[in-house]
Amino acid sequence: MADKYIPRLKEAYNKEYVKTLEKELKIDNVNKLPKLEKVVISCGVGKKREDKRFIETVNLTLEKITGQAPTSRLAKKSIATFKIRKGMGDPVGYLVTLRNDKMYEFVDRLINVALPHVRDFHGVPRSSFDKQGNYSLGLREQTVFPEVTFEDSSVLHGLEVTFIIKNGSKEGSTKLLELFGMPFEKGDK
Repeated sequence: MADKYIPRLKEAYNKEYVKTLEKELKIDNVNKLPKLEKVVISCGVGKKREDKRFIETVNLTLEKITGQAPTSRLAKKSIATFKIRKGMGDPVGYLVTLRNDKMYEFVDRLINVALPHVRDFHGVPRSSFDKQGNYSLGLREQTVFPEVTFEDSSVLHGLEVTFIIKNGSKEGSTKLLELFGMPFEKGDK
C-alpha cells in the first residue's frame, strides 16, 4: 500500500517547527506550543445580498479556492439603516472552515502562490492579531488565487482569512506563522 500523502507544511511542523518553537519560546511541553487549529475563509455580501449573480460568484469562488462548499450566515442583529433583520431570509455572508490536511494545503497555497500575486504587496501587517493569538488577513480581490478563472473574476469581491491558533499568544503565533513563511511587513513590530 502506498504511503498516505501528508501536506508539506504539516510534515514540516511535526518534524522541524515543533523543535524550533520549543527553543525560541522556551516551552518544554509540546502540548503548550502554538498550533494551527483551523482556518476560516469568509466573505460578506453587504449591499449586494439581493444580487443573485454576485452571491453565485462568491459561492463558486469560495468553493474553488477551498475545495469545500461554503455555508451561508444570517444576520445576528437587526440594523435598520442596512435594512437587515435578525435571522432574515437572505444571507449576509458565506464562510468555509478548513481543518487538518485541507487547512495546511490552503495555507501553503495562500502564502506561496496567492500573496505574491497581490498588487503592490509589501507584506502582511503584524497588527492583525487578537488577544488569543489568532490572525486575520483581508484580501481585496479573489483573483490572486490561481483557481479563479477570468470568467469568475468579472465580479470582484474580497475575502477574510482567519487563522485560529491553539495555545497562541501574539509572540507565539507570530513565530508559528513566520515558520510557515508568512511574509510580514518589514520594520512593523
